[in-house]
Amino acid sequence: MGDTTLRGLVHGIGSHVDPVACVEDIPVELAARTVAGYPHSIWQIVLHINYWMEHDLAKVAGENPPYPDHAIESWPEHPIPAQNDRTAEEAWQATIRRFTELLSRLEQLAESDANELARTCQYPGPGQSARESTVYAMLWQIVGHNSYHAGQIALLRRQFGAWPPRHGGDTW
Repeated sequence: MGDTTLRGLVHGIGSHVDPVACVEDIPVELAARTVAGYPHSIWQIVLHINYWMEHDLAKVAGENPPYPDHAIESWPEHPIPAQNDRTAEEAWQATIRRFTELLSRLEQLAESDANELARTCQYPGPGQSARESTVYAMLWQIVGHNSYHAGQIALLRRQFGAWPPRHGGDTW
């Protein structure tokens, strides 16, 4: 069941690039590279996407993670995030694995029946203002957010001369 368009957008359809294809073949050096005038590396963007997928999936699961007081709190501070005794390559591969795991969870949730998709969740936003949202609406929000940032990754890859990805992407 679920929504076939929503399921498709999780992994990119039409003008929405496949977010996994967008990052899976990026070497760690490219993932950590920054460009003048832009504040984030590809690695930071992927961690930011992961942050919000984890946050919103926790809300759907009935957990209550706090909403950040400031947007910057959902972004890693450095282009090469802390590695906790791992090599940068191991840490980057772990980031990609987490990214694909979270996308798989979104896809599974998008396949839910109509009752699950219509279920409401508490969703405090900025300033912890209380509001409710359906699982379905939250999934669309996550997919839109992911698509926006996948576009940023595609643009950075073009800037670095690393587009299209191994599994393809629009080149026009």
